[in-house]
Amino acid sequence: MAPSGSRSVDCWRVLYWIPVLFISLIVAWSYYAYVVQLCIDTIENMGEKIVYLLVYHVLFIMFVWTYWQTIFTKPMNPLKEFHLSHSDKELLEREDRRESQQEILRRIAKDLPIYTSTMSGAIRYCDHCLLLKPDRCHHCSACDMCILKMDHHCPWVNNCVGFANYKFFMLFLAYSLLYCLFITATDLQYFIQFWTNGLPDTQAKFHIMFLFFAASMFSVSLAFLFAYHCWLVCKNRSTLEAFRAPTFQHGPDKNGFSLGTSKNFRQVFGDEKKYWLLPVFSSLGDGCSFPTCLVNADPEQPSSPSGRNPSVKSAGESHQFPPKPLRDSQSRLLNNGQSEGSEDRDKRGDTPHLRSTRNTANLSVLCALR
Repeated sequence: MAPSGSRSVDCWRVLYWIPVLFISLIVAWSYYAYVVQLCIDTIENMGEKIVYLLVYHVLFIMFVWTYWQTIFTKPMNPLKEFHLSHSDKELLEREDRRESQQEILRRIAKDLPIYTSTMSGAIRYCDHCLLLKPDRCHHCSACDMCILKMDHHCPWVNNCVGFANYKFFMLFLAYSLLYCLFITATDLQYFIQFWTNGLPDTQAKFHIMFLFFAASMFSVSLAFLFAYHCWLVCKNRSTLEAFRAPTFQHGPDKNGFSLGTSKNFRQVFGDEKKYWLLPVFSSLGDGCSFPTCLVNADPEQPSSPSGRNPSVKSAGESHQFPPKPLRDSQSRLLNNGQSEGSEDRDKRGDTPHLRSTRNTANLSVLCALR
């Protein structure tokens, strides 16, 4: 006999699908109202009817496809190297003092591409999944797992939006907005005829009225949500990072992962333009390590996670993660940024001596501020 605790958990998981079921019913009704009641029964012009049905079905297919991908794309787990070994778990469990536990975690993390920490400067460790959290990774209590580049848990898709499906989520917002705007625009003239008694007295006019109200209201909410996430993509931030900036060695920095609008966009949608509008995974990287403007930002400066001279440390800085070679896609993003920066400096006539002098001056100001 199954324990009562497991049955209650299963019941809650079933309830999580109610928002998805609600959206599915709304979409199914909108299909019937638009295709049958509006296009087939109401519109008399055959050319207008064919064009409306053709465009509608293209948007409908893309909308459903992206929604499906967002729902059923499973979040990616952190790589095995971030999980604690059996011996490390036992060693961590034997230690009662937090300082000793942090020393163990620092020893494990020294070879990992981790550049962020907690607000207090501690190693980000998940007690539930028993792993060191990669940068931008967070534990989701609803999914009961650590999510790579977690943005938020969305009840409307009953899934976490993160590295694995963030592109799908963006396309879902885009196509759902286009879907609603198209219905609103093409249904407007018949909605006006409803109020001027220009439609025959059939059940179709009530479907046309409610279809216009539903599509227009969803359009407004989707427009704001889509615009907000477009802003996040351009800034290379997640929803969580927009509310709480990631903490690097020099402190919180909301722009720590931003590489410029173009590179930030390609980090989500990929380098190949032919996949940008399709719900096919094309994001760059592995979700565990990300290029940052604080790592190797200037090729003439020594490599350090914060872009500073490793020999200059604050009094409270007790640990520094060594830079680890980035994946090919990540290195390409950084290299492009460095080459573009070098070209801009050459156009301004900067010499290596002047750049070195500026870097030294900037470093002196940073030390003085500390």
